[in-house]
Amino acid sequence: MCWETKEQPMRTYQQFINGKLVSRPGQSMIEVENPSTGKIMAQTPNGGREDAQEALEAAHKAQEAWAAQSAAARGAYLKQMATLVRKHRTDLARLLAEEQAKTLPLAYAEIDGTAEYFDYYAGWARLYEGEIIQSDRQRENILLYRQPIGVVAGICPWNFPFFVMARKVAPSLLTGCTAVIKPSSVAPVTVMEFARMVADLDLPAGVLNFITGGGSTLGEALSSSPLVDMVTLTGSVEAGQRIITASAANVTKVSLELGGKAPVIVCADADLDLAVRGVTASRTIFSGQVCNCAERLYVQDSIAEQFADKLAEAFAKVRLGNPFDEPAPDMCSQINAEQLEKIDSMVKRAKADGAEAITGGAPLNRETGYFYAPTLLGNCRQDMEIVRKEVFGPVLPMLTFHTLDEAIALANDCEYGLTSSIFTTKLTNTMEAVNRLKFGETYVNREHFEAMQGFHAGWRKSGIGGADGKHGLMEYLQTHVAYIDY
Repeated sequence: MCWETKEQPMRTYQQFINGKLVSRPGQSMIEVENPSTGKIMAQTPNGGREDAQEALEAAHKAQEAWAAQSAAARGAYLKQMATLVRKHRTDLARLLAEEQAKTLPLAYAEIDGTAEYFDYYAGWARLYEGEIIQSDRQRENILLYRQPIGVVAGICPWNFPFFVMARKVAPSLLTGCTAVIKPSSVAPVTVMEFARMVADLDLPAGVLNFITGGGSTLGEALSSSPLVDMVTLTGSVEAGQRIITASAANVTKVSLELGGKAPVIVCADADLDLAVRGVTASRTIFSGQVCNCAERLYVQDSIAEQFADKLAEAFAKVRLGNPFDEPAPDMCSQINAEQLEKIDSMVKRAKADGAEAITGGAPLNRETGYFYAPTLLGNCRQDMEIVRKEVFGPVLPMLTFHTLDEAIALANDCEYGLTSSIFTTKLTNTMEAVNRLKFGETYVNREHFEAMQGFHAGWRKSGIGGADGKHGLMEYLQTHVAYIDY
């Protein structure tokens, strides 16, 4: 064991507005808990409408001059940010693990992925382009320009706060937009540490701003402001609905990545050991607190008992611990007591409705932290809450199917539509699933985890718009068509 018990100094952060780290006299602070120890590790400002207005005015003022710079010049700042992240890699990863109870290897992966993300979008500076459209007239050119949408308000989640911050900052700045970023008040520390680093760059004032505070006040203030041209949120369905309502008066564009209830289909012909590894990885990564995680399991009836035994054995072997334990655990604590209670309540209701815990099924009584045992639930029905609503924890309800048609129908019977997967060795099964599953992503014979060059976008209540790759870049651009007669 190598869990560090040495007391760390309390970190206190400021807002980053118009190129400066600023404090508002008498402003209350949000205390950030280390889930592994239960102790307060940092404080961030509990910002409100004044902070939002000041940041948005700065972003609005800076946007025209920022857009006038070349895309290559803007991309150079993203490269500087990537360099900063790599320079402070160890400190950032340890902060991330501390504020979230995220395993240290996964924290490093998030930090490294963030640096790569800044570099990836910097590379788009000379690649994105407009179009020449054929005219009906002999002496006319029709030119389609792609221009920045303007001021972007980015609202980040607590589960992958650092990477999702980059997901909003990189395409915003590269395309000539300016941005105001609000991290989650549950896990704002790593993002605000990055804001301190950005303060030392020669980035023009107002181009990028970071403010902290509660979603019900600060988030609403950002979403409802006429100064905002686009709101991008990663969060719950309920948060997305509030954003849509708040932005409606100004008809502000929204790009929303919301919840998921990803189905996994395991066919009788599948490599069962591969499927067990993929499903276990998809259900236990960051303690199940990932929107694209496997959330419900459909297994062909002829192998259901065999697969359940194998998966239960794998779940039981998942190593739980604190982020800095050695060797590193597979899974840590849930983010807080509220999340643990939500998971436990859903499992209790499922049991009362007839579900059976094949393994797990209860919180773990540990000295510190909010641990829930990796749980496989059998005897589940399609109409159960545990099958239909997002758990956001290491709990997987299992159902059976007889034909692939039945499995696809059950998988599509859902209000969400973010990710899905199938395990099969038959090309016909693969193509049926890929062509008929109504989800933004389908993974075949692998865990659920997207690539930055893809397009992470949901159907139905899982969102509007998307992120990553060329199509994610286009979210931050609007078209301007010029008809030129000569």
